[in-house]
Amino acid sequence: MTPFFWRAGLSSPLVLALLATPAATASGVSPVGPLGAGRVYYVDAREGDDDASGAAPGRAWRSLARASRAHLGPGDALLLRRGGRWKGTLTLKGAGTAARPITVGAYGEGARPMISGRAGDCVVVAGSRTRVSDLRAHDCGWAGFRVDGRHNDLRDVYADGNVAGVWVTERGAHNMIRNSRITGNDRMSVNDDVADNDSGAFGVLLNGDDNRVIGNLIAGSYAPSHDYVYDGAAVEVYDGDRNVVARNMARDNETFTELGHGPGGTAEGNLFATNVVISSHRRGSFLITRGPGHGVGPVEGTVAVGNSVYLTGRHTIGVSCADGCSGDILTLRNNVIKVGGPVGFEDGKGIDDAGGVYDGRRGRFSPGRGSVRADPRFRSRHDLRLRPGSPAIGRGVPLGPWWYGGAAPAVDAAGRPIPRSTNPDAGAYQY
Repeated sequence: MTPFFWRAGLSSPLVLALLATPAATASGVSPVGPLGAGRVYYVDAREGDDDASGAAPGRAWRSLARASRAHLGPGDALLLRRGGRWKGTLTLKGAGTAARPITVGAYGEGARPMISGRAGDCVVVAGSRTRVSDLRAHDCGWAGFRVDGRHNDLRDVYADGNVAGVWVTERGAHNMIRNSRITGNDRMSVNDDVADNDSGAFGVLLNGDDNRVIGNLIAGSYAPSHDYVYDGAAVEVYDGDRNVVARNMARDNETFTELGHGPGGTAEGNLFATNVVISSHRRGSFLITRGPGHGVGPVEGTVAVGNSVYLTGRHTIGVSCADGCSGDILTLRNNVIKVGGPVGFEDGKGIDDAGGVYDGRRGRFSPGRGSVRADPRFRSRHDLRLRPGSPAIGRGVPLGPWWYGGAAPAVDAAGRPIPRSTNPDAGAYQY
């Protein structure tokens, strides 16, 4: 991790559910349509005209610049024609309400609308209460989707070929990124011979507070690095507090998550729950955090609960809590972690751990209360559900809803309830 230089076989049940979203309804309009009786504007890259009203498919606008000037308010919708391709930036500045959000999506038939171009970020969500769906941001200048606003909802979007698939800036708070495909964001923004400054290949980069990253496929955040050999993260947290990252499928990223903050900043209280993390790369890690002795620490109050991890490479590590680790820095509950390298590293007072199953080279990590070192007996390296006789069955400690992100029912990666009053199974899947 660096301070970012200021800019800072998919066969599991979870992935199959994520990819089952239909391309369009029978009417040819995006499944996430406008809510309320607002105005609807259309954008057509091939047959549109910026001098038209934009108020009907036959009177659609043509350019992103014209669409970005639309004065969108509560209940309004902006729809891009499927099969269309644009270069540039779509900027969304309007403010919806909780009852009548702004909707941005697609209409017609064919491939989802694609925005690309390295002149800047492709989709900038600067307003509030905006729901964005069905768009693809590919090969953009830095971020595919940049979220500067509050209470926005990105669902079923695609981001690929960027430095950061989705970037929630320091101004972005209380946003949701869910049920989306964030893959192959494998470019570095800094990759030079200056020591310890390389940065890039982020699936999701969180610089803001109180955001939720739920139920996404995040894959291929993995890029060569002059400083680190390879770098990248499915979800990177830098200067972000109280973010919840849950029920995501992460595949072949360099790191699942790495946390830190700049001078005067914090990265406190971030939660990682019931994620499935798989990689066949020879290098990689699940979670990297730091104590007060590190330049981007201390990172306080990180919690990882009910995650299933299988990293096959010899140069992999499960968790690392260095430079003054303690239970105030990292708490682990009910995780199942199998790696080809050391299962963990801790120093100082060590990690607060309970109810886990760990399999890997010994490293410098002592499992805590009720945890064991044993083969978790995953079904396969691509399917981390448990086989009969797994030591993870009934291994976990009972936990309340806070541990899973709030008052909503605690569910596993397949949507099954997690027992609260009895010992649950460790890992992301209940047997």
